[in-house]
Amino acid sequence: MHIVQPDNTAAIEKSPSAAAYTLEVTGKEIRQIEIAAPLIPPGTPINIAFLGNENPDQRVNAARVIRECGFEPVPIISSRRLRSEEDLNSLITQLNRAACPSRYIFVGGDPATPAGPYTDSLALLASGVLQRHDIHHVGIVGYPDGHPKISTDKLWHALEWKYQLLRDAHCTLEITTQFGFDTEAIVRWIRQLRDRGIDAPVNIGVPGPASISQLLRYAKQFGVVASTEIAGRYGLSLATLLRKSVADHFWADLVRGLAEKELGDIGYHLYPFGGIKDGVRWMNSRVCNDQPLADSSGLEV
Repeated sequence: MHIVQPDNTAAIEKSPSAAAYTLEVTGKEIRQIEIAAPLIPPGTPINIAFLGNENPDQRVNAARVIRECGFEPVPIISSRRLRSEEDLNSLITQLNRAACPSRYIFVGGDPATPAGPYTDSLALLASGVLQRHDIHHVGIVGYPDGHPKISTDKLWHALEWKYQLLRDAHCTLEITTQFGFDTEAIVRWIRQLRDRGIDAPVNIGVPGPASISQLLRYAKQFGVVASTEIAGRYGLSLATLLRKSVADHFWADLVRGLAEKELGDIGYHLYPFGGIKDGVRWMNSRVCNDQPLADSSGLEV
């Protein structure tokens, strides 16, 4: 299992020699990837969010830019946002032509009412999309904190169903967890995952350095629970707007929680809510210990 001890010094201003984590971007933010490219590990998988206020051209352009920068584009396909099978096939065909992604992530998506024939990611995965587009590496999402609209039993049933379907389709599977603040819940969820016989790699969603107000806004948007106890642990008070403190506390708690536990293949996924460049610098200083840890820039991490 990949366990990295936290480090409070700053990473040198260049990227590590190999991919050490994954991260996420939207079509509108793709310029941030170009700016931060010298800091991002070569070959890093970068997930491309599927937002309702972006169009297919923006998603395809993001994939192309990510590939041209030397990283691995990972398009997220939102089942309930697809208007038709034709829309689905057209989007994946364009993505393949522009950037040749080696993997895709399939999610249900936010809309309460599906825009087309796919009610959730189970329906989409069962539609033959993997076979039609020769997709062999699939990502799905895990919810250690639960889901505001789906029961825990249904979440586990869906995850086990996807795991079996993808095994039968001879696909490799990777699970990325929704970001959250409760590291104990994350470790407990991974233990339950392994106890259920699901041995897929897990990328733990890590909230990068951001203001408290930004984190609370994203938590509300994603339906993440921040209980009074958890909020107190990380100083989640609107009156406490100290940048990066939550990320630092979260990381230290996570490393302690994972220590000396046999949980299989564990990685990290950066949610760069406070900006990609700052998030990448912060993440590099924590997972890339083989790099010289010297920095004269005065960057606080």
